Amino acid sequence: MAHWGNSFNDQNYFTVDKIILPVGISFYTFQTISYSVDIFRRKLKPLHSILDFGFYVSFFPQLVAGPIVRAESFVPQISQPTTVTKADFDAGTFMILKGLIKKMFFADFIAMHFLDRVFDAPEMFSGFANVMAMIGYSLQIYGDFSGYTDIAIGLALLMGFKLPINFNSPYKATNAGEFWKRWHISLSTWLRDYLYIPLGGNRQGTTASYIILGVIVLGTLYAFQNLYLVFGVLILSLFVFILSQFNTQVKNHINTNINLMLTMLIGGLWHGASWKFVIWGGLNGLGIVVYKYWRKISPWEANHHWYARWWKIAITLTFITFTRIYFRGESMNHIARWYNQVAYHMDWQYSWDIIVHYQMVFWVMLLGYVTHWLPQTTKDNIEGLYAKSPIPVKIFVAAVTGVICYQAFSTDFQPFIYFQF
Repeated sequence: MAHWGNSFNDQNYFTVDKIILPVGISFYTFQTISYSVDIFRRKLKPLHSILDFGFYVSFFPQLVAGPIVRAESFVPQISQPTTVTKADFDAGTFMILKGLIKKMFFADFIAMHFLDRVFDAPEMFSGFANVMAMIGYSLQIYGDFSGYTDIAIGLALLMGFKLPINFNSPYKATNAGEFWKRWHISLSTWLRDYLYIPLGGNRQGTTASYIILGVIVLGTLYAFQNLYLVFGVLILSLFVFILSQFNTQVKNHINTNINLMLTMLIGGLWHGASWKFVIWGGLNGLGIVVYKYWRKISPWEANHHWYARWWKIAITLTFITFTRIYFRGESMNHIARWYNQVAYHMDWQYSWDIIVHYQMVFWVMLLGYVTHWLPQTTKDNIEGLYAKSPIPVKIFVAAVTGVICYQAFSTDFQPFIYFQF
């Protein structure tokens, strides 16, 4: 088609050697797989109309950034009468306003006034500034992605459809496993139900597990083409195989961890066909595996005091934040430059100057994390007050939200981060 299009004139408007993907292709794919598998598992009866099927697959509020909608939860809603109750209106408008604040105020403001400057040229800033940028990026990506899904859920409610909640205060997680139960819940549960469990889950390994593992290992060896790496992988594989033949418990542990690591690696690849996403997914998988064994010997695991909980939250947030350099970095070279600044140019003596110079950004970051860590009962009470308020108060709240978003707005508009995947 590109060749054909370019043949009409002397200018080559279309790039021939680049694959053009439809908008939202990953969500189309996940949702059609869900539809097929749910019918196969007899959780769902097939739709009789191609229009209804098209409506399910291309429901526009969540099409390009989620949440991923399961067929078994959404398809039955299509045949039901469309109704929008007062509770739906209150919840929907509240979700939209909350999403706008997350996106426009917390995510875009700190990105435009600090984060993008640092990430565009990490060597121009101290290691301290680069570290603070990563901490800010964790808030940005949460505000951006969670803000979008809040808006999508709110819009759907105003049209009479209920979408699943996609985030549950993920930075309250006390370990990497809990984090992935709170972050992008629709993706995590989709990978669990349609990939991890069919591969054998925490029970056993399957033929598919070893085939996928073999493909990934061979692909890695081919990409690096390092003889020492090949021998190292072969010796390690032989050692693990022999050990598993003599000890059933070891074999079960290996199978479970292979399935978990494969799920996280494939989850990383879903975000982009690049080594940095493979590393990012692998590090998160490794974090879950390490915690599985650490909790058995950890002196903190049985400690339920507030300081122990906050210590676990701090460790988890730090781990999640600094794996995201592979998510945010434009290339492996860009990531290496960031590491170089953090390792050799922290420049602590200038840290206070950076805080003072970007003090508004740091105040917004602090406010963002504090509101995120508010107790769930407090958040529910705020939503309840909004729901009980009269229409003039709701209009006033919407107007104030609009003013705040307008003041935070810049001509350098920040597209939703997940639009790129």
